[in-house]
Amino acid sequence: MLSAYRVLDLTSTRSELGPMILAGLGADVVKVEPPGGSASRMAAPLYAGAPAGMGSLRFHAFNRGKRSVTADLESAAGRQDFLTFVRGADFLVEDDAPGAMAARGLGYDDLRRVNPSLVYVAISPFGQDGPYAGHATSDITLAAMGGMMAVNGDADRAPVRITIPQTWYHAAAESAVAALVAHNRRLQTGEGQFVDLSVQAAVFWTGLNSMIAAAINKDIPRAGTLLQLGILDLPLVFPCADGEVVLVPTGATAAPMVKWFVEEGVVPASWLTDEDWKTYDLRFLSGQPVHVPLEEAIDAIRRYISKHRKGDLLERGLRESVTIAPVTTVADVLRFEHLHVRKYWQTSALPGDGTVEMPGPWVRLDRTPVRVDGPVPAPGEHTAEILAERRPAALPKPVIAGVPARLPFEGLKIADFSWIGVGPITARYFADHGATVVRVETTNPPDRLRNAGPHKDGIPGVNRSQFFASFNTSKKDIVLNLKDPAGVAVAKRLLVWCDVAFESFTPGTMADLGLGYETARDLNPAIVMVSSCLMGQTGPAASLAGYGYHAAAISGFFELTGWPDRAPGGPFNAYTDVIAPRLLAATVMAALEHRRRTGEGQRVEQAQMESALWFLAPELARYQVDGTVPRRAGNESPDFGPHGAYPCAGDDQWIAIACETDAQWQSLRREMGVPAWAEGPVLATTAGRIAARHELDGHLAAWTSPQDRYALMARLQAVGVPAGVVQRSSDMLRDAQFAHRRFFHPMEHGEMGLVPYEGHQFTIRGYDSGPRFPAPCLGQDTVEVLTDILGLSDDEVGEALASGAVGC
Repeated sequence: MLSAYRVLDLTSTRSELGPMILAGLGADVVKVEPPGGSASRMAAPLYAGAPAGMGSLRFHAFNRGKRSVTADLESAAGRQDFLTFVRGADFLVEDDAPGAMAARGLGYDDLRRVNPSLVYVAISPFGQDGPYAGHATSDITLAAMGGMMAVNGDADRAPVRITIPQTWYHAAAESAVAALVAHNRRLQTGEGQFVDLSVQAAVFWTGLNSMIAAAINKDIPRAGTLLQLGILDLPLVFPCADGEVVLVPTGATAAPMVKWFVEEGVVPASWLTDEDWKTYDLRFLSGQPVHVPLEEAIDAIRRYISKHRKGDLLERGLRESVTIAPVTTVADVLRFEHLHVRKYWQTSALPGDGTVEMPGPWVRLDRTPVRVDGPVPAPGEHTAEILAERRPAALPKPVIAGVPARLPFEGLKIADFSWIGVGPITARYFADHGATVVRVETTNPPDRLRNAGPHKDGIPGVNRSQFFASFNTSKKDIVLNLKDPAGVAVAKRLLVWCDVAFESFTPGTMADLGLGYETARDLNPAIVMVSSCLMGQTGPAASLAGYGYHAAAISGFFELTGWPDRAPGGPFNAYTDVIAPRLLAATVMAALEHRRRTGEGQRVEQAQMESALWFLAPELARYQVDGTVPRRAGNESPDFGPHGAYPCAGDDQWIAIACETDAQWQSLRREMGVPAWAEGPVLATTAGRIAARHELDGHLAAWTSPQDRYALMARLQAVGVPAGVVQRSSDMLRDAQFAHRRFFHPMEHGEMGLVPYEGHQFTIRGYDSGPRFPAPCLGQDTVEVLTDILGLSDDEVGEALASGAVGC
């Protein structure tokens, strides 16, 4: 899909996934390394028996299929070679410190003189400028400042990060999206683009319904694995005979399970006849009488689950349409039959000897497959051939005729049949950047996020949920009855009209409605039709219909979040719903690039689990090499000390502190006034501090607890110690760096009034990339869509409204 383009990859260990995504989409990705190879080639985890500079499993995970050149950017000769590479490049991605490339004379303003059409993507912790741009950071401090930690963990303990570092992965995956949005702006203007991507903003987007919560109603507190829906809280994790499973204990879940309970004597047979489980949830939530109290129903689920093994529960659930997801380890994931049936794993040869199974395509396309099967290059392996190529950049002038300042996706038409998270989030990228997106809903039921909090002022209503609103900005909304042939006929007209259609229903649902890909392709041969669900359209677990917390459990993330002496603790809410859209959006943008060049549409299929596993790729490889199974460890780090969240003055106020070097520890020690407990040789080394971490954490907590968290962060940052306030929604709405980046966009919603909306994780110089208008009320644009977009006459519209095929 991107075979016409070359990407220069100047990223470090933390961001190499981003260019890897572009490589999988077909781009020629050239890893630019210093002489001898980049430091990421020695990043843990390592495996024995590899040639020098080739032993990092992390490097292996994210650099397959790339080419490698070497250039010393600190020398005049090396910079000249680098400029030769730049002349033939279409994209450049780097994650150096803000201003570091410019200090070498190699920043965007320097390079555009050499290559005026270059898309330059700069990833940094907080952005290229602003009050926090120079902050020292660590994964844990970015998890704190971006809001992830505030909602992760148990209320009676410190906030926690995900044990396997995740923050930079989110930014790295987002960099592929950012590059392709900027590319589409370049197509419109013929000019190069500078993209400034913030890790903090990428982490903020993992917060889902907690992001804007304080502006809508109130902060969402961390509450372990409780599912906080704004109208009630429900437990998600249930112990079973050999571990834990995740399920949502509602009447909809209990309905088919009650007969299981009766079979084993968990509940009396009267539960089958005395309660109408199909209407249970509606009656309970509306305050109507129920025969079985919710607490008793949850207790029955808990008692039944405790007797059975997680694999057996998954299998029976699949047979009888009950969503039960096992909490897995990386070992379980590698054995999971569903992935083998789908031929997901990619056998990859390790440099030296041996092979490992690595994550395969994150998204499947029927005409232009994602390819992740190339070898890992040796340092500088391709320097001579690339220097000799003298390749010109591919886009010297505007490609799409238009007027100045057109939006990147202006003119693109999208029918968004998806709901909940992944599909709507992905479609929002296109909507905010100029596409006409028609959001298709029903009234029975509307998108279930409309019933989930936070609701404006705590008052529920289909038009009062910011959870829904956050993911549906810049879209038009139409209500269709897809059980009515007349409603289906309107939906088919949308399929004829659109360039892209999104859907995220249980596999087979769109086909059953007469709206599947084969129908869509017959109506519109150039359509790109996108299907996203938990497990994919095929395979023994394809029917697992659930949410991102189910996918997070079965993908291994629950096992990696929380405290080692407690049950799995998260991560917060539907975690894979914030991973999958990044990879899906980049892939759809690439599919549209292919369509632009060839006129060819295709089917795009995403299994959210398969996308999410890329965030665990090094750990999956390590298990196969040395048997290590990563487990949740609170805030402990195997590599750094101190490393944790420490209390500050006030109620439930915290600061994250990490010392990744001995020098940072000495700076922290001096800032504390060189206390007696910090003397001696034991704490002078990282190994010693890790061994004494519990005692060290106690001393640090005593020192931080009376101090103001922001003042303490400023003091520690002034001496180069990574520190970040654990910010909740109310803090981030006032965050100085977000204010500098104009991240929040206040807009007048049709029912909620003036509310802030999240901006995107990246900015593009000279372009306001925020949402264009607020999320729609249910069905508010039905008549406009029918008349102005689909061209129905007034009589046809009136007839459709009268029949109930459409609503508004």
